Amino acid sequence: MSAIITLSIIAILILYLGVFKANKALLPVALIGLVGAIFLEITLWDRSAAPLYSGMILFDRFSLTFSILLIFITILVFLLSKGYFDRISAHIAEYYALLLFSLIGALLVVSFHNLSMLFIGVEIMSVALYILVGIRKTDLVSNEAALKYFLMGAFSTGFLLFGIALIYGASASFDLAEIKEYVTANATHISPLFYAGILLMLVGLTFKVGAAPFHFWTPDVYDGAPILVTTFMSTVVKTAAFAGFLRLFASCFGDLQSFWSPIVLLIIILTLFIGNITAMVQQSFKRMLAYSSISHAGYMLFAILNLGDQANSSLLIYATAYSVSSVIAFSVLTIVKRSRGSEHFEAFNGLGKTNPLLAFILTIAMLSLAGIPLTAGFIGKFLLFSGALSNLHVTLVILAAVNAALGIFYYFHVIINLYFKGGNAEPVTVGTNYRAVLLVAALLTLLIGVFPHWLTQLI
Repeated sequence: MSAIITLSIIAILILYLGVFKANKALLPVALIGLVGAIFLEITLWDRSAAPLYSGMILFDRFSLTFSILLIFITILVFLLSKGYFDRISAHIAEYYALLLFSLIGALLVVSFHNLSMLFIGVEIMSVALYILVGIRKTDLVSNEAALKYFLMGAFSTGFLLFGIALIYGASASFDLAEIKEYVTANATHISPLFYAGILLMLVGLTFKVGAAPFHFWTPDVYDGAPILVTTFMSTVVKTAAFAGFLRLFASCFGDLQSFWSPIVLLIIILTLFIGNITAMVQQSFKRMLAYSSISHAGYMLFAILNLGDQANSSLLIYATAYSVSSVIAFSVLTIVKRSRGSEHFEAFNGLGKTNPLLAFILTIAMLSLAGIPLTAGFIGKFLLFSGALSNLHVTLVILAAVNAALGIFYYFHVIINLYFKGGNAEPVTVGTNYRAVLLVAALLTLLIGVFPHWLTQLI
């Protein structure tokens, strides 16, 4: 809880610094707060985990590991923000504060032990992003994206809240442990309200993670938001939503898996095919990443299907691999758009000759997202697929392998543009902060791909 309180204080402090026009202090203060939050999370590592504040929140290894991951990815996003938000607005304190408030909501989502806290965390995480997506007030595309995100977010929240109400009506509790006791004690005569609550919560959570058939807001919102806001949404927010999703179903609904697993199975298949097929026909690199994020939601849903300790570690590996690779991809997109003024694949032509290191790092990210061996993405897919095979979902794994092959097509499209198509002969400019983030993310991608055990053992 100390990390959440610290980040809340830092966010408010940043708003005050913005009032006094201390713009140069905003990024250092935010980074100091984020590093301090990681340190505070680490101090809880060896302590015995028990629900706190009347059972509202639980800081166990699961929540601490995902919290540290979320804060680390946010640090990378903040490092990329130097000089970025200044180009959009003279009032940049709001960007940092809103991102921190959204992060605070994400930390609550991965640490909840009460359904009311899950709802509060989701709302804190989402409301800040409604503003950030449409913060470019004169940009019609950004305004459209914000409106779609707000309407769809409110719609999905209604499903989630109605589901929570039905779960409470059947079990008489919001506490995860008591809901689990209700399921165990009433295995043969569970109330129909409880089943309806599971379905409604499933709909609400699949909206939040951007899985089909509730994905239709994702491409337009990701495309219309500022690139760094999209980076934050596709990494921190998606990872937090999946961690909360897994925590809820593993804690409460595992004994009822025969009821909801066929639905999740159908959602996975739809998500994989819709995400990959639509990503194949995109001409914009940013929009391709938006559609590919839908397909990656399908892969991460494997963890929900394969509940257990392996599901926790496989989701951690996959979320880390996807997040750091996405940070690389969006970082390079920001650099290229700033230099060449375009988000289309053609803007990356010839980058292998003019900026070989930048092209090589982007290639690592594309290979990891495609699931090529010796990258973190391959390890993540391997763990998720092996978990599905152990649960006898052979047909699903075959379909997922077909979709992985489709993913290779559009990720290699980027690599072909980098090395085999002529383009602008002038090199793009890469700032020191971007260079540092890209190197750290690339090394982490390769490190997890070669030595994954150090990460899986944490959780």
